[in-house]
Amino acid sequence: TNETTRSPGRRAGAGGAGGSLVPLASLVRIKEGASARELGRTDRLRSVTISASLTPDYTIGEALTFLEQTAAEVLPPEARVSYGGQSREFKESSAAIYLTFALALIIVFLVLAAQFESWIHPTIIILSVPLAVTGALGALLLTGISLNVYSQIGIIMLIGLIAKNAILIVEFANQLRDEGRSIQEAVTEASIIRLRPILMTTIATIFGAWPLAFASGAGAESRSALGWVIVGGMSFATLLSLFVVPVLYNLLARFTKPAGFIARKLTELEKRPDVDAGRVEPAE
Repeated sequence: TNETTRSPGRRAGAGGAGGSLVPLASLVRIKEGASARELGRTDRLRSVTISASLTPDYTIGEALTFLEQTAAEVLPPEARVSYGGQSREFKESSAAIYLTFALALIIVFLVLAAQFESWIHPTIIILSVPLAVTGALGALLLTGISLNVYSQIGIIMLIGLIAKNAILIVEFANQLRDEGRSIQEAVTEASIIRLRPILMTTIATIFGAWPLAFASGAGAESRSALGWVIVGGMSFATLLSLFVVPVLYNLLARFTKPAGFIARKLTELEKRPDVDAGRVEPAE
């Protein structure tokens, strides 16, 4: 019986002299405190999630910049910052949007180079794109809309929309040069004749994007950004491209030959009288 009673005593506490129990309070100190309910991990590392809501006058890009600067000052060098949710989408889309914009410019330039069979005419057309980008950024600044994913998509759309106006002028000026007009005469007449179709298509595009710019309800922020980019970019670029494109054509087109230049010279040689041709027989 004595053996049985002493065994539990030895297991319940630290054994003292003669098998007596030692109070646990003399060995450890118990202190109550708060701790995290769960410990999050990201990439197998301990992580802490920070979330916040933005004020109307603060963009997500500015918030992430402030977060990165604060983390670099406060956190130790071995700490890492990763993103999730809208912040992750913003980072990924911002990194890819510049590559997409560059690829769009290159593809449009190569297609125009194949169409005009020249590097000069596509250069004249592509130089009107910065005007559209300037107008789009100005519209975002005036309306207080941030440069987000949707506004960046609208800027890419402007590459094709505004290039259309320059194509109308350059294409018709080339046709007039093939008829024997000088560069200045060709581009002046092309600008006057193509003014009406340019204004018609531009006005139709602007009024088509007008409901997006003044959208309301669910998802209005994304639609409004896209609409104002199109409205501002098309309006500003159209007004200036009517003057810039003819000037650029007048300066750069002198380095190219009309497509019908060689054919016209051959035709003149074939029609030249035998007296002028001398001993050269007319081509068959």
